[in-house]
Amino acid sequence: MIASAAAVYPSNTRSASRTRLAQAALLSLLVASLAGCASTKRDAITTGSIPTRVSTASLDTMTASQLAEAERSLGASYVRDPRNRDIGLRYARILSMTGKGSQALAVMQQVAIAHPADREVLSAYGKAQAAAGQLEQALATIDRAQTPDHPDWRLYSAQGAVLDQLGRSQDARAKYRQALEAQPNEPSVMSNLGMSYVLSGDLKTAESYMRTAATQPNADSRVRQNLALVVGLQGRFSDAEDIARKELSQQQADANVTYLRSMLSQQNSWSKLAAQDAKKPSTN
Repeated sequence: MIASAAAVYPSNTRSASRTRLAQAALLSLLVASLAGCASTKRDAITTGSIPTRVSTASLDTMTASQLAEAERSLGASYVRDPRNRDIGLRYARILSMTGKGSQALAVMQQVAIAHPADREVLSAYGKAQAAAGQLEQALATIDRAQTPDHPDWRLYSAQGAVLDQLGRSQDARAKYRQALEAQPNEPSVMSNLGMSYVLSGDLKTAESYMRTAATQPNADSRVRQNLALVVGLQGRFSDAEDIARKELSQQQADANVTYLRSMLSQQNSWSKLAAQDAKKPSTN
């Protein structure tokens, strides 16, 4: 048997830390899901030395120096043409990725003023509001972006993530289920649903949803990281590291484990928890 996390640190501390970690993970997937609402028809931009086609996927794979250069180039383009929706969307996305959430929100506010009925712009504006902690405003903005006659599953999931952060878990889970009806077996939605159960302290149910999400062919690193986090929260640290390293290059795996240890260190010392795990006899 492997020691449970409950044997290692007090329940009130564990609960508060678990809530913060789940909210951080939900926000990460919210940002990803809203970024996914972006149309691929408008990727063409010219911003100096960065590629002329900058998609969300290419942004996610940029190094820190590449992101910094893209930020400078897009910033110059934005200053020249602040009403350009495509430049504004890309610039806000990069600002968010480089930790400049307040500036990203300001950019998206200007883009939303210039394009008040644009669904993609409203989605990105809602993301920026949520990242800045403006949850009620984010929910209202995302609601405006959603259209009942042609609903977007990503927006249902995003609504759920915001509702969870507002403490409205039942409403949040209803939104996730609407998203899954529209997009069955979507891993990001199942991961959000799992995190909803982390927030309410039901780690076993959370793990069940996370494992299903991680087995989907289109599951990305964020989904696997969140599964590893939920397993680690239960005290199974060797299993958590194995999940964090699975099917990745060495560099990606090391980054995942670093992320996992950083997140779990908010609960208690990783070395203490891992040592507790290591003391237990193997079940093999």
